Amino acid sequence: MDKNSVVETDVLVLGAGPGGYSAAFRAADLGVKVTLVERYAELGGVCLNVGCIPSKALLHVAATLHEAEESAQMGVRFARPELDIDRILAFKDGTVKKLTDGIRRMTRQRKVDVEQGTGTFTGPNQLLVTRDDETETQIQFKHAIIAAGSRPVKLPFLPDDDRIFDSTGALALRDVPPRLAILGGGIIGLEMATVYQALGSEVTIIEAASQLVPAADADLVRVYQRYNRDRFTIELKTRVTGVKAEPDALILTVEAADGTCREIAADALLVAVGRRPNGDLTAATRAGVVVDDRGFIPVDAQQRTNVPHIYAIGDIVGDPMLAHKATHQGHVAAEVIAGHNRRFEPLAIPSIAYTNPEIAWTGLTEQQAKAQGIAYAVAVFPWSVSGRALGAGRGEGKTKLIYDPETDRLLGAGLVGIHAGELLGELTLALEFGASVEDLGLTIHAHPTLHETVGLAGELAAGTVTDVLNPKARKIR
Repeated sequence: MDKNSVVETDVLVLGAGPGGYSAAFRAADLGVKVTLVERYAELGGVCLNVGCIPSKALLHVAATLHEAEESAQMGVRFARPELDIDRILAFKDGTVKKLTDGIRRMTRQRKVDVEQGTGTFTGPNQLLVTRDDETETQIQFKHAIIAAGSRPVKLPFLPDDDRIFDSTGALALRDVPPRLAILGGGIIGLEMATVYQALGSEVTIIEAASQLVPAADADLVRVYQRYNRDRFTIELKTRVTGVKAEPDALILTVEAADGTCREIAADALLVAVGRRPNGDLTAATRAGVVVDDRGFIPVDAQQRTNVPHIYAIGDIVGDPMLAHKATHQGHVAAEVIAGHNRRFEPLAIPSIAYTNPEIAWTGLTEQQAKAQGIAYAVAVFPWSVSGRALGAGRGEGKTKLIYDPETDRLLGAGLVGIHAGELLGELTLALEFGASVEDLGLTIHAHPTLHETVGLAGELAAGTVTDVLNPKARKIR
């Protein structure tokens, strides 16, 4: 390969995560010549390589260990599990490889050109790709889609120590520390807490906010905390103000809401305090694209930036930073470039914490309704009377519907329980179709199932429920 080469393309896609490769494939399917640029050797971005997919593989291992532990309550006892970390890593890595190989295969099938290297804009129609071997490729494009994703937030006061790592380091599973402190009680922090506790770590979760998973409704999170009160030490309204790297331990100085400070000793520290968009790493300003001081790139409903032929999708355009949001935005951008009239205007973007139990929500949350002054009513069906949940020994969950008290139209939903995230498909579809709670109640759900609780919550809201006491029933005279 020449040290310097030039490539011309119709559409440049910068970043091969779920949003980027989906945009590239959709554009290719519509007959557009596409070049996909990815800085890492493997396609799939953070999600497939060091995020969503490997974490779910490890969470499956954790769930298997948890079920073996809990089975004693059902009269089935197993010997103490033996952990083979190398085999666990092989399972995780094998799962990732199947998916990344599939993406690579689809790039060939769709004739999408792939340029591996770090891409930075040099002008409104040029991108420079640089590689470790010092070769470069100048890409001339008619349209561009920026799908460069995000990176973990780094805290400047932390020492440089191998025992301090982010989510990527946590998924590498180098060892299982006896005492693991997790800084950040959001989804990533809790999922890694689930994995490491199951593998044998004593886990302390430190969260500055007043609740874990601050984006979720508090009543759902309380169910999670009650279930895990003996598994984790949870420190809320607490900040880490300093970390000393001692030979035998990391010494964390933590400050409570009342200003009192104390020290916590840990063998490792996972930093999971959020992610920062990569807008500042793309040099998009050289192309005239606006990048704000946080690294986000503003876009319109068609994913256009302020430069009409340059689009942006995924984490880099704002919250929520979710792969499924990026995928749909990628489709919109590709279709608009191909001449279709498309807009990204979803009524709901579902969110799931793959914890034990899972916490899931879609549409309007109760806390959002209160903050925005939106009138709402709530119907909550407890899983303590769900035959399917009780048959699994997991009656702690619940299904909550949030709806308009005047029209009965569904506004949002929240769930907590085993496999709660699997129930969001029906609820998000109901939101998009403008369903009422009565519609959900009148939809026949299979019995006994967990998704049956969605219909029963609808019956509860509509006043037709018989599985629990009906607060809307007329008194018999």
